[in-house]
Amino acid sequence: MELDPLLLSRLQFAFVVSFHAIFPVFTIGLASYIAVLNGLFYKTGNLAWDRLAMFWTRVFAVVFGMGVVSGIVMSFQFGTNWSNFSLAASNFLGPMLSYEVVTAFFLEAAFLGVLLFGRGKVPQGVHLFASIMVAIGTFISSFWILSANSWMQTPAGAELIDGRFRITDWSTAIFNPSFRYRFTHMVMASFLTGGFVVAGVSAWYLLLGRDVEANRKAFSMCLWLLLVLAPAQAVVGDFHGLNTLEHQPTKVAAMEGNWDTQQGAPLLLFALPDQDAQENRFELGIPGLASLILTHHLDGELPGITELPPEEQPPVWIVFWSFRIMVAMGFLMIAVAVAGLWLRVRGRLYAHRGYLQLMRVMTVTPFLAVLAGWFVTETGRAPWLVYGMMTHAEGLTPSLTGGMALFTLVGYVAVYAVVFWAGVYYLTRVVRQGMLPEDEHAAVEGEVERPMRPLSAAHTPFEQDAAPTWRR
Repeated sequence: MELDPLLLSRLQFAFVVSFHAIFPVFTIGLASYIAVLNGLFYKTGNLAWDRLAMFWTRVFAVVFGMGVVSGIVMSFQFGTNWSNFSLAASNFLGPMLSYEVVTAFFLEAAFLGVLLFGRGKVPQGVHLFASIMVAIGTFISSFWILSANSWMQTPAGAELIDGRFRITDWSTAIFNPSFRYRFTHMVMASFLTGGFVVAGVSAWYLLLGRDVEANRKAFSMCLWLLLVLAPAQAVVGDFHGLNTLEHQPTKVAAMEGNWDTQQGAPLLLFALPDQDAQENRFELGIPGLASLILTHHLDGELPGITELPPEEQPPVWIVFWSFRIMVAMGFLMIAVAVAGLWLRVRGRLYAHRGYLQLMRVMTVTPFLAVLAGWFVTETGRAPWLVYGMMTHAEGLTPSLTGGMALFTLVGYVAVYAVVFWAGVYYLTRVVRQGMLPEDEHAAVEGEVERPMRPLSAAHTPFEQDAAPTWRR
């Protein structure tokens, strides 16, 4: 059987990026939350805020370490699997990635050690400042990465001359047509992810009756955040969809499962897209609603997938169902946030065990939504690597064979499986241990240690007994 290096290279990059994406989308939101907790402690002196900040900093240290390990190899794939693309886009992507290193990584490197190991060793204001700088660094990193990705989706300020992209206007290229919508959408997704994880862990502690005062504070804060951000994310997503309709109409057609250009297109709740037959099977939809959402008119015209030849069409079933998973997770988040408000008004927010259990389960929903959204974004632009200008096949390394691509794909899957298992195992130990009791918390604040790695900040080495402090 002949192995297709293009398909295997796309699968490899999809796997690595999907695996890596779940970590920064969490740490971006968590870094800001830690900065808020440190700010509240600095202002009020309430030890509950400091204990929460210390606990979630330990979690941040583990997730940050996993993100670094999983992300460090991504850049190598540009040279090994996509050398033609790397050469063609180097005039833009090279500076963009360098800007991220110079601005974001240097900022994080300067202050991450103070955040992880400076508690009790530097003035409280300095520690707060370090946490704010780390949070800002995560946003700066997102800015450059999402700008580069958005340029590949909606290229602007550049010309393709003799197989090389020449930048004609840097500001237009950086702030390309889809960047502001994609950046806002992703930042809000990061806050939602951090909010649901913190709320879910706090709900579990409340069910166990552990550190009730502190976890009530954390739970309440997150639910107010989710109540605002979950509906706001739907609004931002609508604007993002309108922008995509303008610049990538075929992607929107695939999202809606709309094969033929038509007016009053239905919103399909269920369908089985058949790419070979260029039609859907077993459609179930609401007449005119897709046109109303995307054009704000019931009889608005939506483009069809068949306007392009089959070789220029994305894999419709992946885009179609990924979009519905993302939307379903979004509406579920809104419903859960509104239910929390209803329970708060009735005075049952912290006592309703069913809702607390639900919040535990909800910790996975933002990750599912983020992954589904990335599948829509990246798969929906196929077969284009740079939309309308360079295809995946044109960007592939010429000498790459199917066997080579398969070998590296299997290697990445095996190594990342070990990394994921070890990280989740270690993270589970940290969460099970929970916040340190006040006496141990004070002892850790004053101890002197030599930092060796980010995971040292978790104060939960593998060789220690896994039993949480509260059970000893």
